[in-house]
Amino acid sequence: MGPGLRERKKVATRQALHEAAVALSIRHGLDKVTVEAIADAAEVSRRTFSNYFAGKEEALLYGDRQRVRRLVDAVAERPPAEPPWAALTAAALHFERDLGARDPGWVSQFRLVRRHPALAAYQVSAYASMEDELTAQLARRCPLEPMRARLMAAAFLVAMRVAVHEWLDRPKGTELADVMRESLNDLAPAFAPQ
Repeated sequence: MGPGLRERKKVATRQALHEAAVALSIRHGLDKVTVEAIADAAEVSRRTFSNYFAGKEEALLYGDRQRVRRLVDAVAERPPAEPPWAALTAAALHFERDLGARDPGWVSQFRLVRRHPALAAYQVSAYASMEDELTAQLARRCPLEPMRARLMAAAFLVAMRVAVHEWLDRPKGTELADVMRESLNDLAPAFAPQ
């Protein structure tokens, strides 16, 4: 049984606020966007906005948090006997295929992050918030020293974030999967089975 009506409405409201934050930031620039403008665009009150997000930066980067959540889920769905780094790489490439073509809003959002240090901090936080869960997934996969599992999870999330930033600087037509593979392959020797 799926989520109830109330839960679906909450998800829809959170998504509407996120989409409004992205659209307004792209159109007017992050510095000119207010929480009130985001709430108005999503047709909710300022108080409702505050029930979902602490600020405009969090609303803008909500999509990142969702993408990282799906990535962690993709790792959990990999075969249990698969070595940890191989599972991470396969999950990342499967996840990238599910992203589809370059979404102009997503690309613009990443470009905003690079221009605004406060957004970069929120983005790092979005990735780091899943680090504990990813570490637990890796520890379940095979007996790893706790620090090695945490290092692997952190390195993987950084490699993914760096790959997207690098991809944006590459010539049009460059495949994100190729840049992800390059980034992950550079780290693979450090996490080869011992």
